[in-house]
Amino acid sequence: MAGGIRQDSGGLDVDENHEINVTPFIDVMLVLLIIFMVAAPLATVDMHVDLPGSTATPQERPDKPLWLTLKADHTLAVGETVVAQTGLAEALNTATGGNKETRVFLRADKTVDYGSLTETLNALRSAGYLKVALVGLETLPGAAAP
Repeated sequence: MAGGIRQDSGGLDVDENHEINVTPFIDVMLVLLIIFMVAAPLATVDMHVDLPGSTATPQERPDKPLWLTLKADHTLAVGETVVAQTGLAEALNTATGGNKETRVFLRADKTVDYGSLTETLNALRSAGYLKVALVGLETLPGAAAP
């Protein structure tokens, strides 16, 4: 009998319990699970862009990428901050601390025309940001783009 008390010829001996009580550990794990389930959706980007598909080999993504988004209505956003085309250089300098070697990840809605995309690329070039990566959805080779 675990944890029982027995009496032997005048002395009290307490048996040792060699089992671990895992109930507190399970409680802590459930609380952590709930915290992560609530926090995970908050870490995603809320900017909706319908990206075109690409069969290119995916490249490594840095820890803190600098996103430049060209939405379907031709508005620009650096990160999640909407900026005007004329204020793009200033917004990029603020976001990068003036480091022109920072890679800019450009994502554009698939309904954006080629002229608007070229204007955005020209604005990036004139601002001094020459390292531009185009972002697209990953599709399987031979499969039709969504």
